[in-house]
Amino acid sequence: MLAPAQLFSASQQNLWRLAIIRMVVLVAQGATLWIAYASELIHLDWMQLIGLLVLSFIAILLTLLRLRLSWPVTEFEFAVQLGFDIFIHSALLYYTGGSTNPFVAYYLVPLTIAAATLSWMYSLILGGLALTGYTALLIWFHPLHMVGEKYGINLISLHLFGMWLNFALSAVFIIFFVVKMAGAVRNQDLLQAVRREEAMRDQQLLAVATQAAGAAHELGTPLSTMSVLLAELEQSYRADRLLHEDVKLLQGQVKLCRETLQQLVRASEADRNHKTEWQPITQWMKKSLDRWHLMRPEATYSYQVLSRENEPSKQIPADVTQALLNVLNNAADACPDNLIITLEWSQEWISVKIKDHGSGVPLAIAEQLGKPFITTKGKGFGLGLFLTQASVNRAGGTVKLYNHATGGTLAELRLPCA
Repeated sequence: MLAPAQLFSASQQNLWRLAIIRMVVLVAQGATLWIAYASELIHLDWMQLIGLLVLSFIAILLTLLRLRLSWPVTEFEFAVQLGFDIFIHSALLYYTGGSTNPFVAYYLVPLTIAAATLSWMYSLILGGLALTGYTALLIWFHPLHMVGEKYGINLISLHLFGMWLNFALSAVFIIFFVVKMAGAVRNQDLLQAVRREEAMRDQQLLAVATQAAGAAHELGTPLSTMSVLLAELEQSYRADRLLHEDVKLLQGQVKLCRETLQQLVRASEADRNHKTEWQPITQWMKKSLDRWHLMRPEATYSYQVLSRENEPSKQIPADVTQALLNVLNNAADACPDNLIITLEWSQEWISVKIKDHGSGVPLAIAEQLGKPFITTKGKGFGLGLFLTQASVNRAGGTVKLYNHATGGTLAELRLPCA
């Protein structure tokens, strides 16, 4: 037998649960008929009833075999399955007293399942089918005949007991199975909503990446021109020490920009060829901090490794390194003085924490941070944290921002060790 965890979708899980309900009902029906036959209390059309139970058993087997296939279970198929249950139930009632049978109220179970899992159109069709069956059983049916009164049992007492048993079974099915079916549908809808959001985010990332690729290509020429002019200025103003130092600083910044563009090309090539190298996490962190400090020489910070044993090695994608630089830049923008940076790891996670002494995250936009074009700074485009979260999430990690109790913002970047 298949279990719900092995199935792929909510509709398949619900079809599996419907097969379980059929099995329980079949066992209960078979036991009831056997008791009636053994006690010789009621005269029934035994061959027709046994044939209907065999048909129901075959339907269960076919359903279980169908669940082994990878085809998706559509609403139409699930509605047909429920329609078959209504037909079998109507046929059984036809040979066992029609509408006078206390189990006639079992019509509500497949209708409740339909209302919880299917659209209103299919629910309306199944409701009409059940109402038609109930109405027909008011006119056409085989009446029940007691074979005398044995053990002090008469038709009224049997009817009352049947009503109780029908209520108990229906209550169990509705409370347990139908609630789970409705929950599976809700979870499926939630998963689809998450996937839609991911698709929208990917479209936004693609648009940003396209613009970034074009900008990177166009920046090559002006950076080369600036590099040549700065070299000429350096030669011309060697005697002016202050101006010479400024020119050297500008040359370093231009060189850093050119190296960044070259690294983007190399990283893209490495990612395409799956050539990202393994390196100890402390080595990656040191390289990233050295590169960031070239970008932000005005920033001061303290760096501490809190873990010592079992240092993990990891293939760090270039976009994750860029994500770390974005978080460091955000902290430096908030307050470049005395940043506190820590690195620690466990068997499951690598954690980088960056605390600044700025004004913190305004509560009015705290929940919107990470969306494109949302920023707390007067400058910038509001894409840094959006790209950071996208890159880290793709690597299986998380990025979180907290307003620290002592003031400032605490940013935590977590990556899985595996």
